[in-house]
Amino acid sequence: MADAAVEFLLENLKQLLLYNAKLITDIKDQVEFLYNDLTLFKAFLKDSTEKRSKHETLKELVKQIRNVVYEAEDAIDSFVAQAAAHKARKPLSKALHMFDYPAKLRNVGREIESIRTKVKDIYEHKKFGFEIVNVGDGSNGGTKEKKPPVVEEDNVVGFEDEAEKVINLLTGGSDELQVISIVGMPGLGKTTLAKMIYRNSKIEYEFYSRAWVYVSQDYSRKELFLNILSNFTQLTDSMYKMNDENLSKELYKFLEKGKYLIVLDDVWTEEAWNDLKIAFPKNNKRSRILITSRIKRVAIHANPNLEPHNLRFLTPEESWKLLQRKALGAENCPEEFMRDGMHISNECQGLPLAIVVIGGILLEKGTDWWERVARSVDAYIAMDQDKRVDNFIALSYNHLPYHLKACFIYFGMFPEDFEIPVWKLVRLWIAEGFIQQNQEMSWEDIAEEYLEDLVSRNLVMVGRLRSNGKIKTCRIHDMLHEFCKKEAAEENFFQEIKRFDRGSYVSSNPALEKYRRLCIHTRVLNYISSKPEGPRVRSFLSFSSDETILPTEHNSTIPGAFKLLRVLDARSVIFTRFPTDLTKLVHLRYIVLSSNFKMLPEAISSLWNMQTLVVETSSRVLDIKADIWKMIQLRHVKTNASTVLPGPLSRSRKSKDEVLMSGTLQTLSTVSPESCTEEVFARAPNLKVLGIRGQLGKLLEIKNGSMLFDSLGRLSHLENLKLINDVFPRPPSEGSLSRLPHPYKFPPNLRKLTLSDTLLEWKDMSTLGMLENLEVLKLKDNAFKGEWWKTEDGGFRGLRVLHIGRTNLVTWNVASGNHFPRLRHLFLKHCGYLASLPLVFGDVVCLQVVDIYCTNESVAASARKIEGRKMELQGKQSGRGNGFKLSVYPPDQ
Repeated sequence: MADAAVEFLLENLKQLLLYNAKLITDIKDQVEFLYNDLTLFKAFLKDSTEKRSKHETLKELVKQIRNVVYEAEDAIDSFVAQAAAHKARKPLSKALHMFDYPAKLRNVGREIESIRTKVKDIYEHKKFGFEIVNVGDGSNGGTKEKKPPVVEEDNVVGFEDEAEKVINLLTGGSDELQVISIVGMPGLGKTTLAKMIYRNSKIEYEFYSRAWVYVSQDYSRKELFLNILSNFTQLTDSMYKMNDENLSKELYKFLEKGKYLIVLDDVWTEEAWNDLKIAFPKNNKRSRILITSRIKRVAIHANPNLEPHNLRFLTPEESWKLLQRKALGAENCPEEFMRDGMHISNECQGLPLAIVVIGGILLEKGTDWWERVARSVDAYIAMDQDKRVDNFIALSYNHLPYHLKACFIYFGMFPEDFEIPVWKLVRLWIAEGFIQQNQEMSWEDIAEEYLEDLVSRNLVMVGRLRSNGKIKTCRIHDMLHEFCKKEAAEENFFQEIKRFDRGSYVSSNPALEKYRRLCIHTRVLNYISSKPEGPRVRSFLSFSSDETILPTEHNSTIPGAFKLLRVLDARSVIFTRFPTDLTKLVHLRYIVLSSNFKMLPEAISSLWNMQTLVVETSSRVLDIKADIWKMIQLRHVKTNASTVLPGPLSRSRKSKDEVLMSGTLQTLSTVSPESCTEEVFARAPNLKVLGIRGQLGKLLEIKNGSMLFDSLGRLSHLENLKLINDVFPRPPSEGSLSRLPHPYKFPPNLRKLTLSDTLLEWKDMSTLGMLENLEVLKLKDNAFKGEWWKTEDGGFRGLRVLHIGRTNLVTWNVASGNHFPRLRHLFLKHCGYLASLPLVFGDVVCLQVVDIYCTNESVAASARKIEGRKMELQGKQSGRGNGFKLSVYPPDQ
């Protein structure tokens, strides 16, 4: 991706010149000249993005630009790494390198001069390519109205009759376990139909015990069994350590107790079904397995006695309806575009994926482009069906603005059918340099806008939404995933290492010499043990489901093999001790480590480019010795332990060269209560997310007229606060909080609050009720204690989501429907002592969902009365989006 490469290199050079000029003192002038030279390419690449697919000259020119930019990046990055290593040497070591280091400087200078010559040659002698770009297309897509993201199965056309047929198959028939299959070609909508069925109210009532897993071509039995188990029980450490055979037995024990529904999406082979079926008991309780597959023989193999449901194509009327929804947002096409629109929908020949992708182009480009897109579609009429869909995808991709192309191709780095956490995706994009800086918005907000743009273009599907309506998880269709991998191969964008075996891969593989990114999702330890080398690799991502303990002899293999890494996500690899060589990777911007160590060394503060630091450890406490306040790019620190932060140096102790953090830090989670000092938060005034874990009572101890909690009230940007009371090895009851601070001491813009094991009295809820911006309140297990709770008048005016976990509450008294006026979602879990829900919730107009999990029969009965009241108020209208939904588990309560 030449566009992203130029953008990133320019920003990288700018940061280098601004903040680390001392490292490049001897070549600073040459770096500045190179910066100016490369700026020539930026505008050209931006303007040429849609024309490249039509002109071979442009393709070749862009390829040359990409190669010279990569060459420049390699030269600069290699030198910076060497310069940083030389700076860190002790005086004696510097003396030993007094001759070879200046020689390296001269070599780098010559390299930069050579690269500058190539840049000028491309610009001066390849002008034909630049002239092509200067020929405008005479169109400017108008601005479009921004629409909220929609979960993929919430905007379905033409599947109502199909869904009814499959629902009847699932709910009818004998008491024996039955396998029902949906089969059809890629892009026909098998997954969308299955999701529609899975969330149907009739299915939810019949099968409360249900689970959904994506199987795909490359699956892990262990991961699939764990995913299914997670729907029925809390996964334990012992489960994670089980092999797949023992996990299948564990799952079998859970499922044989009652009636269940398991959806296996995207099954490719008979062997896959044979691998998985041993975990599904034939318990004669009308349990069902629903399979989706593009291969009919797989469905017949799974159940030879029942003909699979062959998914039909959309009718012309349904195709036109779907195109209007995707291109216009509603079925109201202006008369003058009817002819082109219906022509486009007809040429998609009833294939939903083709219609959705083309609809995304029309939505972005506006009605001026309908005739042009209609002509483009004509070019694919004579092609085979499979090639036609590929070309529809390519057409949509070619129309992407240049800043979205790298973001879209990056989805190929994740495993097929992987549900991607948006928090992770956004920070990876930022670390990779795909996000263009904007003075008015943060990188994170811009990245989320990019994602919403890809969703609106129908290239990315929404998995789950957050309570605030933003996207929580997302994924892409497997055909789009395949397209991303093909495009990445052409661009040398990334290499996927699949099914790695020691004997099948050589570390000197020439392909590794040119690729900038690696992703490996299976047999990670085998790969690391092969002693790979990747002198140009900038990103190493592993999303393997199997956690692997890294032998100590391989502790330095990754930093030794990939010295220019910017991104390291090694979540599946467990380090038994901190890899000290990691601190030499000065280009690192994003790192995820799994470990059992208790301390992060001081040397980490030398990683001045670090933006996101994630550490998951088996230790309850993590001591950060590094001076993170010198890491001026650091934005997010996430750990699962109670993390002890270093105190910032006082002004009198600062060295004159010390550069201090200036408000870049946005996430600190989870830190120890002792670290929540005024000095710490003064260095992080723009925090948005804060998690605190430890003995929370220390936050409330008054010393010299103040307490540590007072410093939280000064965090005016904080929106999300999590308080976990951890007094281990003592039981939670011995560390209960005596009170909550006054409302004015809480962060003024707090929107989400989570409490766990605090064991507060219910009277303290009145304090939380006065937090006027609070929208989400999650009371995890043992957050509150006491048998009686009466809500105060005027409280919780803006609350939208209320989650109540395990508690001994018996009586919950809400005086009127004026309480919780904006509440949308009420979730109770393990509230076994509660007598009933307040019936006035039936009068809360905004309430859409009540979810009751493992409570008792009387709570379930009161919830059904609330449902009756809601249905009465809505005139028994259960239209999508504004209907009321009640979920009770177990369903016989």
